[in-house]
Amino acid sequence: MMQPITYDPIGVIHTPFKEQASTPIQGVFSPESKGEVEVFPRYVDGLKNVTGFSHLILIYHFHLAQGYSLLTKPFLDNESKGIFSIRHFKRPNHIGLSVVRLYEIKENILDIGEVDIVDGTPLLDIKPYVPDFDNRLNMRNGWYKHASNKSEYEQNKGLPQRHEDFK
Repeated sequence: MMQPITYDPIGVIHTPFKEQASTPIQGVFSPESKGEVEVFPRYVDGLKNVTGFSHLILIYHFHLAQGYSLLTKPFLDNESKGIFSIRHFKRPNHIGLSVVRLYEIKENILDIGEVDIVDGTPLLDIKPYVPDFDNRLNMRNGWYKHASNKSEYEQNKGLPQRHEDFK
């Protein structure tokens, strides 16, 4: 059996979203949302050269999630799906990732936009978004291609956009 894995956060994410219900379901649905990433001082040297990127991938711990479900209804469809085919927070390891826009870095604070993260979320890692590496052509979109609520997103440019809109 494998040994448990533990991580030490490298920082904390600050946003105006105090609870999951008021948080955008994806940052692309809420381009006006803003926040800050506070990188802990001992990791500041790792920010060298980050300012050259317009977008970053943040990897974090869903600190408010409790338990998990292997079958869960995604926010953009009405039928349950396997947890590994959706981006819901009730995952076995509560690990999340978001692509955010980087506006500016001031010492250990990153000003970010297109945020879909709850305030106080522990940050595990930062990676640059590099279109040549991260964008793929000829992809399949699985169940999302025919998602029941997808047309609302397409017509309203992201609306409904918050978790509470899917109750």
